[in-house]
Amino acid sequence: MADTRNADLTFGATDYIVYVAPRDTASPVDFADPATPWQCMGWITQEGGTLGVDEDTTDVMAAGSVDPIRTLMTKSTKTLQVTFQEAINPIVRALWDNVPVSSLEPTDGVATYSLPDQPADLRYAFVLDSIDGDKRNRLFMPNGKVTARGEEQPQTTDVWNVQMTFTFSKGLVLPAVTRTIDYGGVDVSGFFPVSGGGGGS
Repeated sequence: MADTRNADLTFGATDYIVYVAPRDTASPVDFADPATPWQCMGWITQEGGTLGVDEDTTDVMAAGSVDPIRTLMTKSTKTLQVTFQEAINPIVRALWDNVPVSSLEPTDGVATYSLPDQPADLRYAFVLDSIDGDKRNRLFMPNGKVTARGEEQPQTTDVWNVQMTFTFSKGLVLPAVTRTIDYGGVDVSGFFPVSGGGGGS
């Protein structure tokens, strides 16, 4: 087997950007900055985001075998944890407080609203762009919601960070998460050898 190691295929995200839009908004085309209705959620800590996949399985046992005869996939949950640094960014604040973004529109520079006593099921579409020079990695999620919130800690020694965990579900017609990779001109042809065989006439 050929040695296909290539340091250019490492990825060190020099920038990490999260965009949000109404649920089931179509994915932006290519890797251009998303246009309206997509909105940027502001600066994120240097750790970027943590994407997790939690899968549950059930083994099927049967008489005559001490080993499972089949394994059923019962759940596959995709989550993302991000720490935002703009604590009073209207979009960040609305998602953490679980209120419509319109609640944050100020009157004479001030916005006042109540946090819901009964949690609302507010869902959004998300795009996450990570960038390393000419290489880009985009995740598109048509249907996501905040399912966990970090504790708030306004402080004098650092900015007030806002941590959220998003959980993603299938959209109307699209899967929960779609990944798009721009290799930035790096040659990856060695990973896809041309199969043999004759062609038809």
